[in-house]
Amino acid sequence: MSTANLPSPAADARPKTSVLRWAFRIFRWSTYLAALITLILLLHKSPPPLVEATPQAAARAEEKFAQVEQSVAQGQQATVRLDETELNSYLASHLDLRGNQPAAAATSAQAPDGPGSPTPEDVEKMRSSVRDVKVTMADDRVKAYVVFDVHGKDMTLELEGRLGATNGYLQFVPVSGQIGSLPIPQSTLETAVQRLMESPENREKLRLPPDISDLHIENGELVATYK
Repeated sequence: MSTANLPSPAADARPKTSVLRWAFRIFRWSTYLAALITLILLLHKSPPPLVEATPQAAARAEEKFAQVEQSVAQGQQATVRLDETELNSYLASHLDLRGNQPAAAATSAQAPDGPGSPTPEDVEKMRSSVRDVKVTMADDRVKAYVVFDVHGKDMTLELEGRLGATNGYLQFVPVSGQIGSLPIPQSTLETAVQRLMESPENREKLRLPPDISDLHIENGELVATYK
């Protein structure tokens, strides 16, 4: 029997090897491209919301809190309502943001170089590197826009959700969120917020003052009810 017309094993193996090689290359470059797109979205700062902060609005907020303190001292219940301008003005005058700190303090607040998972010290440094906070409110939702520094690069975080109070602790139910221009999956967002609020180191930080019985957003205003 003649074997002149039978294909050689080497001829059959060559196309299969070539196809596998091209498939591996496509997969590898697709992975690189996806990582690049993700990095670009992370580093692309989302535009800040158009909010107003004025000394006059900050003074109105201070006056409202002073009136509440007087009512509480007299044993009366009281409610404070802050609109968007008053809330942002109050936060701007009371938050110790990194952008307002001396240069030496800002340098020490930068995250350390090098790979690896962040340590608790790294997390504290990231918290201290917040450069700006803006808050918008609509209906029963609040949206926080935060700019923070990571290795000398400004990044943005946006979180939207509903505020509440349970057993004297602040509650936040996330609705959406994104880092830079990259949306955070809802399941990941809910898990992250739940772990953040239930962690022992953050639990006491979320405790409301003992004279506040409720805190929520209503008709685009922050409403705090005092006992």
